[in-house]
This record gives sequence, structure tokens and C-alpha cells, in this order.
Amino acid sequence: MVFPTGEQYEIKAGGCSAVITEVGARLRSFTIDGTEILATHGPDQAPKGWEGAHLLPWPNRLRDGRYHLGGQEFQLPINEPSRNNANHGLNVGLAWECLAHLGTSVRQRCVLWPRRGWPGILAVEILHQLEAQGLRVEVTATNIGTMPIPWGYGAHPYFRFEDISGVELTVPFDAELAVDPERLLPIRLGPVAPAHDFIRARTIGETVLDATFTDPLTRDWTVTLSGDGRTIEVWGEATTQWVQVFTAPHRDSVAVEPMTCGPDAFNEGPTYRDRIMLRPGESAHATWGIRAALRSVSQFGGA
Repeated sequence: MVFPTGEQYEIKAGGCSAVITEVGARLRSFTIDGTEILATHGPDQAPKGWEGAHLLPWPNRLRDGRYHLGGQEFQLPINEPSRNNANHGLNVGLAWECLAHLGTSVRQRCVLWPRRGWPGILAVEILHQLEAQGLRVEVTATNIGTMPIPWGYGAHPYFRFEDISGVELTVPFDAELAVDPERLLPIRLGPVAPAHDFIRARTIGETVLDATFTDPLTRDWTVTLSGDGRTIEVWGEATTQWVQVFTAPHRDSVAVEPMTCGPDAFNEGPTYRDRIMLRPGESAHATWGIRAALRSVSQFGGA
């Protein structure tokens, strides 16, 4: 049988189990003691949206799908027509080669070849490694072409709850990106809006979030979700200093999205400083992960 997302690579460690797909290298399933913590889809189903996706070579939105490189303008396909944006990169539908599938880890590789709006040749490897208390994800992108190219990365896991209004959330960032409410494109970087301030843990309640946070000090971070008898920590190293937090419209899941840069980072503006330019032969790295338990967060170790 051929699945819509290709081969399904299962890995296990302790009470943790995860499934990574061939298509898109998606994190399709993550269970703790047999309990699924992701909002996801079955192996015989196609993804409904961006759940579990890796977003590359840019995360989030690019204004009008345009950017300039070496004095030339490039036009990417528009996949968010209602806002006229190119959204979440070019990884949709790409098959990833499995380099190694061990009991606790899977390493995959994909080459992003030139196409409309993208002139470079980029080799990307992703390692999903299960450890005793969770999942570690390591991403390496290498410019194997002959011209400098921009790079950005993000991940898009959704975490499932019966009703997020009772979920306690902690988001330890002191800067938020203000965006145009019509197109969700950046305007300015400033203090966190009071309604979005979860530096101290509090329940989500009726709060609607589609907010981008960052830490100008580029330090390691942990976002925590506690509810339905489980505690989930999404953590990142300084290589992923941006995080998008999104509350699903049906109020049954929360996406916590580690990113190397904010939206529209290929263009001049408040997020441009975190665009990475890779010269031929250069590499960039990003590391993030998930810890989850059906018990108190105090039983986790540090990030």
C-alpha cells in the first residue's frame, strides 16, 4: 500500500514513540505512553494543513511572494491567494531520502533544486532523535550551488487538547512582532501586547493567538502547555530565536512553531536582520525539540 505521505518511519525510546513521513519529513505522530499529543492525521490520509510540517527555505509569509537577490527580483508562486503571499516555503510534496533509520532516530535528506522564484541548490538534512523524555530535531542546510541564497526554517507542530481554554500557557519572550491584520505581514517589533503576555503562566481562556514572539538576546527558550492531564514543553536553542503561537479556530489545538526568522525575512523590514545568507559551501543549523509527560512539568530536566 502506498500512503499519501510515503513511507512511515517509526522511532521509539522509553515511553515515547514518533512517526516521521517520507513526504515532507513531517512529524506525523508523537505519543507518550500510548497517548497521542499531536493534532494530526492517519497514515492513510493526506495532511489537512501544515500540521507537523517543516517550513523551508523560509517560514511564514513573504510579501507578494517577491524578494531581491543579487540585484534581481524573484517571484515565487502565491499559495495564500487571499493575502497574496507565498507561505511556508517549498517543502510541500517533496520526498525525503532516508539516510539512516535506527530504533530511536531517523535521518533524512532532500535537495531543493532551482524552480520558479528559487535560483539556488540547497541540501537539507533533518534528524529526528527520540530521547528518554522527548524528541530532539536537528536541521542542517548547505548551499551546494554556485550563488549565495537566503535561508530560513520553521517547524509547525500542533498539540491537541479537548478545549484549549483551560490550558495553561507560558511563553517566555519579551518582544512581539506587530503585523498588518489583513495580510499578517510585519510592521514593527515591540513589547508583547498585554493580551498576549504569557511570560507568567496563565490559562488561555478566550484569548485568540496568531502571534510572533522573539528574544533579542537569542538565548535558549521553552514554551509550556499544561492541560488535559499532560504537560508539553517545546524548546529551542538560540538558532531558533523566533516562535509563532497559534490557537486553532476550533479551539482544540495550539501550534508552537520554532523559527530561525520571522515572517517576510527575505525583504527589508523588522525581521530582515535574521535572514541567513548562505554562500556556496556554507551551512546553517537549527535545533529544537519537544518534551511531554502525563504528569507535572517539574519532572522534566532542563532545556
